[in-house]
Amino acid sequence: MAGESTQIAFTIGARRLFTTDRVLDPFAFSLEEALAGIAPTQPPDSSHCDGIRVLSAPLSMERQIVAAFPGHIAGAREEFHRHYIAMDGSFEDYLARFSGKTRSTLRRKARKFAQADGGALDIRAYTAAEEVERFLQLALPLSGKTYQARLLDAGLPDGDCARDEMLAEAAAGRMRCFLLFLGGEPVAYLSLPVRGKTLVYAHLGYDPAHAQLSPGTVLQMEALRMLFAEERFRFFDFTEGDGAHKALFGTHSVACCSFVLLRRTLANRVLLGARAGFDAGVARGKALVQGNRSLASARRLLRA
Repeated sequence: MAGESTQIAFTIGARRLFTTDRVLDPFAFSLEEALAGIAPTQPPDSSHCDGIRVLSAPLSMERQIVAAFPGHIAGAREEFHRHYIAMDGSFEDYLARFSGKTRSTLRRKARKFAQADGGALDIRAYTAAEEVERFLQLALPLSGKTYQARLLDAGLPDGDCARDEMLAEAAAGRMRCFLLFLGGEPVAYLSLPVRGKTLVYAHLGYDPAHAQLSPGTVLQMEALRMLFAEERFRFFDFTEGDGAHKALFGTHSVACCSFVLLRRTLANRVLLGARAGFDAGVARGKALVQGNRSLASARRLLRA
């Protein structure tokens, strides 16, 4: 099995400054595996590539994983809470988890968007293969406008292999896709592969020209309403990475980390050392900015 080309990125916030590619064998934990603290049944084999990319491993297993590959060095580490929705009740039960203020805010956003489009929300679901093909025709041009595509290289995958894979998954009943329209034009998309009884948060994006209408939030909530109504899913997995959006909509989380394990070569040592130094510098910069803000706030209080 061939590895996958993987970018080891140097980022500040949401902006990638530059990347270096390595061919890595993925070792990804499903949400159920992360919750249970068990490893995927298919072990990685890095003999044919530069190393291993560990994704969303539970923190409790990090040392065990690193120790299992003594010929590799770990780096490019990210620690985060993997947020998810436990879909063990109705949509109304899910809404009840939010504070009254948050529920009011979500309703207001939906009303505001509906009013901008003649009084009703135009949200369309795409499940069957022919429907998902239409979804891609509409969503791919929109994806190119999003900050996910422009800054993070994380828009909808645009290629024959990715398209064929999505259509095959849809033909097997394992895709849920949604579009939100404004004036008959798509302004937000959501793509969710289905793994067993888990919905996987793969791609969400919206046209930044309509950001003031909160299209991503509106689409997220209305899609969840439809998905809860199916009564067949156990989890909605927001996958790796922290974020205010994921924390807001998630009901639970599990502490996880992602990192790479590269072969012990000089080039890989230099790369991971540079990444570690860069991350430390970014962290110091953030701490300095936060400290200056706190100091400024204290001075304002003293002057008051």
